[in-house]
Amino acid sequence: MRYRARVEYDGTDFAGFQAQPGRRTVQAELERVLAQVSAGRRVRVDGAGRTDAGVHARGQVIAFTYGGRLSAEELGRSLSALLPRDIGLGRLHRVPAGYRPRYRARYREYRYVIWNGPPSPLRERFALGVREPLDVAAMAAAAEEFVGRHDFAAFGGADRQPIRTVQWVQIRRQGRSITITVAADAFLRQMVRRLVAALLRVGRGRATSAEIAVALRSRRPAFAGEAAPPHGLCLWRVALGRPQTGQQEQDEQ
Repeated sequence: MRYRARVEYDGTDFAGFQAQPGRRTVQAELERVLAQVSAGRRVRVDGAGRTDAGVHARGQVIAFTYGGRLSAEELGRSLSALLPRDIGLGRLHRVPAGYRPRYRARYREYRYVIWNGPPSPLRERFALGVREPLDVAAMAAAAEEFVGRHDFAAFGGADRQPIRTVQWVQIRRQGRSITITVAADAFLRQMVRRLVAALLRVGRGRATSAEIAVALRSRRPAFAGEAAPPHGLCLWRVALGRPQTGQQEQDEQ
């Protein structure tokens, strides 16, 4: 049986989603507990995105093939009981054989949270603390430069095909909290964090919308490759429904 499920995790103590030798990762933990309910056999877990160390997820989507006798409900309960406290598994849904969530995603939505107030250890576990005032209106205006289909080589890790389509960038302030939401068909490595770093420069008065536009066209690492810290970033949603094709597999780290 092939199953799909939503996964939530606190990325603080993980070296990212993707399995890495000798490192604690989300994929490795999921595969570890699946092996426990599969007579020790490895069960490969496919994810919709490859979040990097310290990045969280509310809406990661995974898929795996299970060959045991447990029903979907029994399997889901067993996995939830075995998983560590920093990973949560949603309901299991039956999908066709060969289903891979990264190929079925219409878009991915990330949210980056900034706490624009006094020191707050609880808030700043999942948000970047910024003490000086930020010009949110200027940040929102500059964010429009990223919307559309562009070559994002200047704002992402090296990739042989750096063209991506950003569907929207929204910046909203609620009290002292500022949320930057970015949705795109796919992302380059560190792309959201580099976009956020550039927008923070604008908010602090250290860059303009025009400079953002020039940096985007340059294809050289924008602002020396500056990236916002990972702990403020969360994979919020993966919108499914795209037919399976050979689309780009690379996603935000």
